[in-house]
Amino acid sequence: MFKYISVLFILFLIFGFAGNSVLAQPGMGSIGNGHMMESVNSEYEFLIKMIPHHEEAVYTAKILKEKTNRKTMKEFAERIIENQSREIEQMRSWIDKWYVDWDNDYEYQAMMGDDENIKGAKLDQVFLQDMIFPHMSAVMMSQQLIVKGLAQHEEIYELALSIRTNQRNEIFQMREWLGTWY
Repeated sequence: MFKYISVLFILFLIFGFAGNSVLAQPGMGSIGNGHMMESVNSEYEFLIKMIPHHEEAVYTAKILKEKTNRKTMKEFAERIIENQSREIEQMRSWIDKWYVDWDNDYEYQAMMGDDENIKGAKLDQVFLQDMIFPHMSAVMMSQQLIVKGLAQHEEIYELALSIRTNQRNEIFQMREWLGTWY
């Protein structure tokens, strides 16, 4: 499993950050285990896809924070909750300001499992394994917005840069914890 994640991650780094147009194609692409990578083709699409993406991360991070026994994981969950909740609020305010009359028929497909009945070290492991793919998807959507020049507002460009950097760093951290603890 870890070899598979490592290979995917290396390919992601090679192609995703090189701005390769293969990863910037319309639609969704499978990355294994049923996980789908989102594609964005406009600033608005980036916003409407990133909000529920972040909401799922916040929801699962709250479960982790409540049920983990590791202080490190509680702190990690709190950072995800704080950062992504703030970003959700900001993205919603931009939609209300710039895209008030736009239709949104996007239906988000959950990327993470149901962690409600897991706790302790097992929850930590499942959370870390499950969160890597959504983080990769967020990094790739951000990269697409940046590389394709889709940002119409500097604020959204800056948000995409921040998401790309922060979540990429969190992927490295999660992989390190998985390798160390499991």
